[in-house]
Parts: sequence; C-alpha cells; structure tokens
Amino acid sequence: MADDWKAPPEGGDEKSWKLLEKTLLATVEERRRARRWGIFFKLLGFAYLSTLLVMFSPALSLKEAARTGDHTALVEVRGVIADSEAASADNIVGSLRAAFKDKHTKGVVLRINSPGGSPVQSGYIYDEIRRLRAAHPDIKLYAVITDLGASGAYYIASAADAVYADKASLVGSIGVTAASFGFVEAMERLGVERRVYTAGEHKAFLDPFQPQKEGEVRFWREVLDVTHRQFIDSVKQGRGERLKDKDHPELFSGLVWSGEQALQLGLVDALGSASHVAREVVGAESLVDFTVRETPLDRFAKKLGTGVAERLEMWMGLQAPALR
Repeated sequence: MADDWKAPPEGGDEKSWKLLEKTLLATVEERRRARRWGIFFKLLGFAYLSTLLVMFSPALSLKEAARTGDHTALVEVRGVIADSEAASADNIVGSLRAAFKDKHTKGVVLRINSPGGSPVQSGYIYDEIRRLRAAHPDIKLYAVITDLGASGAYYIASAADAVYADKASLVGSIGVTAASFGFVEAMERLGVERRVYTAGEHKAFLDPFQPQKEGEVRFWREVLDVTHRQFIDSVKQGRGERLKDKDHPELFSGLVWSGEQALQLGLVDALGSASHVAREVVGAESLVDFTVRETPLDRFAKKLGTGVAERLEMWMGLQAPALR
C-alpha cells in the first residue's frame, strides 16, 4: 500500500497527487507531535500533583521507625510563640502529649530558641506542662535554652523540672510590652481630620490618630501590670526556692542575662545542651523528635485566617500585650 502513495493512479494529475501526499504526511506528523506533547503534559501534570501531595500532606516521618527502643523525646519551641506561628500552643501541647504518651519515652527535652510572644499561648503551654508532669511522674521534662529563652519562652521553661542553657544563651526578660504609634502632630501638619464614630465611651481608646487620654493610659498600664504579675507568679511557682529574686528584684524588670549569669540568679539549674541532658541526665542518648511540623497548606490557612485580625490591629495601631 505504501507503493500506492508513491505514484498517482492512471490518468491522475501528478502535481496534485504530490500535494495531497505532502498534506497527508504533514497531518500524520502533526498528530504524532500532538500525541507526544499530550504525553509530556500528562507526565508533567502527574509530577505536579505528586509534588503537591508531598508538600501538603503530613509527611511520613522516619522517626516513627525509631520509636522501638528507649529514647529521650525532643520537642522544639522555635520562633515567636503565637497562634499563627509554628510555636503555637496547639502545636507545642500536641507534641508534648505525644512525647509523654509514647511508652519508650524516658524523659522529655523541650528545646527552646524563642524571643517569647503571646502571654495566652505561653500560659496555655505552661499549664499543660505542669499537668503532664503530674500525670506522668516517672517522666521528667527538661527545658534546654539554646540561643534565646526570653519572656514568654522563659515563662514556658519555668514550668519544667529543670532548666538548662548554654553559657552564652540569653535568658530572662520577665516583663510585658505593648506598643503603638502617635500620628496626631503629623496629621495636623498634613491637614488631615480624624473622624471616629463609636458607641461606648472608650471604644476607640489609645487611637494613634487622637491625643492620648490620661485615664485610658492609666487603665492600659493596669492591664499590663496584671499580666506582668501573672507572669511573675507563674515563674515563682515553677522555680520555687531556686529563684534568687529576694536578693535580685531586678529579675522581674525585663532585663536579660547570659546563661552563666542566669545560673547564678537561679533562672537556670545547670549549663548544657539537649544531647548532654539526654545522655547524662535522662540516660537515654537517642533523641526522637516529636515536634509537630506544619505543612505549607497549614501555614497558608492560618495566615489567611489571621489576616483580618492583623489588619484590624494595624488599623487601630494597637498591639496586644506580649511577653517578648
């Protein structure tokens, strides 16, 4: 049949036949090319979907296979402690519960590198640590501060059985902060008029576009003082007689100290790393990480959910109290 394509039938126009042959061959080649591109795009789509599944699905952790023998459970507190961050109370508490529940856990190390954050989130973690310690008296929890364990991060650490730190770590900052801006003079110079409509005498209190009112400032300081007192009481309850606060009232002033200084002040119990604690204190050198790891999809959903609140906070120019 291939030979039939090479020669026109009797009486046929050879030029027209060659043109037809060329057109048919081009059509066949175009279809072949389309099939090849179709296969390519199908493979590309499969690779894309596979990547999405890997990124957005909870990772299959190799650490599960490691939980066959005695170990020291590791939970990380890294970064700002806030509802929308990796170091949220839900993530940390979930990690701690899993660590204490594992039958091969001989001790728990809470490795901290954080400037602090939300007093609510920090308090939640603090309370849960104390509850877990009471529920599992045979499993000790040790806080290990690496670079930074300040404010809300130290709040959490003070709930541990013992606190360790590197000699050069920064520890402490037992205080509360809330910040804003004042744009009153700038608006006057620009000729901008601020119009605020509220129901409630103090609904727009501390508005950065209006002059401060002495009574509202005094009220806000009282709120911060109450939060600071809660922080101090929790640290005292957690550290007990180990804290040298009677001789050093500046412990609660918001200052930070090196790990070596913190040891002398009773803020920490000893100097050491997570591996040192696992090996020398717990007696189970193998560290198994129980930290909940959020997927990119989880982080995106949280950012989307907190976006409105953050916008409102920016508009108001008011920052919630922070242990930071």
